[in-house]
Formats: sequence, C-alpha cells, structure tokens
Amino acid sequence: MSDMKFTKDHEWIAVDGDVGTVGISEYAQEQLGDVVFVELPETGKAFSKGEEAAVVESVKAASEVFAPVDGEIVETNGSLEDEPGAVNSDAFGNGWFFKIKIADASQLDGLMDKAAYDAYTAELD
Repeated sequence: MSDMKFTKDHEWIAVDGDVGTVGISEYAQEQLGDVVFVELPETGKAFSKGEEAAVVESVKAASEVFAPVDGEIVETNGSLEDEPGAVNSDAFGNGWFFKIKIADASQLDGLMDKAAYDAYTAELD
C-alpha cells in the first residue's frame, strides 16, 4: 500500500508504471453504507483531475468518484455492476473502479500518502 495515494474526496490511486488503479477509501465506503449501484466511465474516455468519472450509490446517498489525475480510462471493473458490494467488502482490492493512464505524473505529488490521509480523515470524525 506504500504506492497508494489519496485525495481529499476519498479516492485512492495505486500506481503501476503509467497506469493508476482508482477506487474509494475504506473511510468513504463506511460513510456511504451498503453500496447498491456503481456507474463506471467508458474505456477510452479522457478526464481531467477532479472531474467526475464514476458514480457510487448506496442505500443512503449517491456520490461522485473523481479522477485523481488527468488521464484516459484504460479499463473498468465490470464486476462491480453485478457485485457493487465489493466496494464495501474489499475497498482496496476487488472494489476498484477504473484504471487510468496517467497523463501527468507530477499531479501525484499533490496527493496524500496513507499516513496523511488517515490524519485527514481523523479530523473529519
């Protein structure tokens, strides 16, 4: 998890080369409650950092999932359409949303590491 970075909007990105796998944090899924639906972006679509790329709906609320960096969607986690609950049970594993080809790796520098994110969420409670 050392290569995982977090946004203030509770997305995580795990970087492998020039591709980042994106999902929502444990904190975010706990706030949402039981996830019942996930809307994923189209493969090949380009997003700017901070742009809405996906939607996650729970029994309590709908929430946007934002692109943590500029880039193009290279893969989506289609299994979430059948099993949206994976977001709750395995937020950092099978609950990932999409993979994005990173256009500007320097944008990762503005994101938080796990320790900084944990401190950030502790202040929210």
